[in-house]
Amino acid sequence: MSNSTVSSINTLLNKTLMALHLASNDEMVGEVKDNGVQKKRLSVKEKMLSYNPMTHCQPHTLHYAMKGLGYLPTPVLEGLIGYLKGPHSKQYLHANAHLRLILAVNSHLKTPLELTPMHELRERFAADAVAMQAPSVWHQAGGSMLSNIKPFIKKGKTPVNWEDKTIANADDGDMTIRCYQAGTKSIGAKKRRAHNPDQTAMLFFHGGGFCIGNVDTHHEFCHAVCEQTGWPVISVDYRLAPECPAPAALKDCITAYAWLAEHCHTLGALPSRIVLAGDSAGGGLSTLIAQQLTAPNENAWLDLGADGQKMFDLLKKLPAPLAQMPLYPVTDIETDYPSWELYGEGLLLDHADVAVFDAACLENSPLPRIHILNSPMLGDNSKVCPTYIIAAELDVLRDEAFAYAKQLKSYKVPVETHTVLGAPHGFIHFMSVHQKLGQETKNIIHGFGGFVRDVISTRSRLVA
Repeated sequence: MSNSTVSSINTLLNKTLMALHLASNDEMVGEVKDNGVQKKRLSVKEKMLSYNPMTHCQPHTLHYAMKGLGYLPTPVLEGLIGYLKGPHSKQYLHANAHLRLILAVNSHLKTPLELTPMHELRERFAADAVAMQAPSVWHQAGGSMLSNIKPFIKKGKTPVNWEDKTIANADDGDMTIRCYQAGTKSIGAKKRRAHNPDQTAMLFFHGGGFCIGNVDTHHEFCHAVCEQTGWPVISVDYRLAPECPAPAALKDCITAYAWLAEHCHTLGALPSRIVLAGDSAGGGLSTLIAQQLTAPNENAWLDLGADGQKMFDLLKKLPAPLAQMPLYPVTDIETDYPSWELYGEGLLLDHADVAVFDAACLENSPLPRIHILNSPMLGDNSKVCPTYIIAAELDVLRDEAFAYAKQLKSYKVPVETHTVLGAPHGFIHFMSVHQKLGQETKNIIHGFGGFVRDVISTRSRLVA
């Protein structure tokens, strides 16, 4: 448990449940007086506030709570939304009552980011992001003898294993990557290698405004990609701002790409079949890396001196990615698109959040704010790999995704754009607690898998 003074929602839920349990047991305090006066009862609120370290805190209470809301009758959900003064159905036509209640609860509990120290914000986000994930995705496929017996594997499910590795970051420090593989089963001391029919590997960059997030916060999504496609997935725990401002994250992710290009054969993949993906800030990193791997800008990198020259030299040696999937990405840090005004308040990412992340990432950067390595739309995207773009309808960044897609299409880059109606920014975090968003996320992964296989097929025909 974190010692943060700002409790995660999951912690509050556990304290509430414990308080309700204590209340149901009719716990009392005080001493019996000689005149026989009854002991004083503590209220649920008093017990919740006075209860300290949770010795039996459940890490996924938030998952069950948020998923359980979806089973309530719609009139009850609408009543709760009204009580919390949340968005009504006419405001967000494609968001059902369950999702609008989630948005209302978030708005009610949200603390302004500028009032929260960054280390506490990271802890709280990490705790709640993991708490929303399905507990099943945290079970290693080969963790026990029973898990290797077919009847114990759910029909239609591909077993997934993962392992954290430490590699060097761009400045020779330590960086964690999490490697997921499908179908690897342990039998005694032996392991059967996973089958990767597409010979493809995904490099994934988590979101979080370049300031929060880690390999745990996006574990469920990476697990799902590996499970559905059979591809190995490598998730990158790049350095965060403000301690490491831009372009530290970009440099780390390029370094991780170089590692994967060198080691992908151990995962059954080819260097020419690396695909990129990321959400939000991670989507922005994906677009920048796709750009710099195909059209590296030497002058831009020389703005970083000798370190920049080293990175440029590395980029020239690396193979181009096969395809990319940026989800609701950051692509343009300057232009105010219509979605900026439409969805800048009351949702999961608002104007104030963007301002906090923007300042943390760019204020102490060695690069000027308006720079090719900070804003993907400023660079040469004419040779970018085939791109499968995901936009969220109720997202302040929605129109940036559209603008990026339009620019790529103007260069005749193969592009598919999919907008998830009724979805807020960051919707992949709800994939196992909201039925519609869960299905949408599965469809996105399935669609990208087909998109990549089409790219492979097209290239094979051209070579032949």
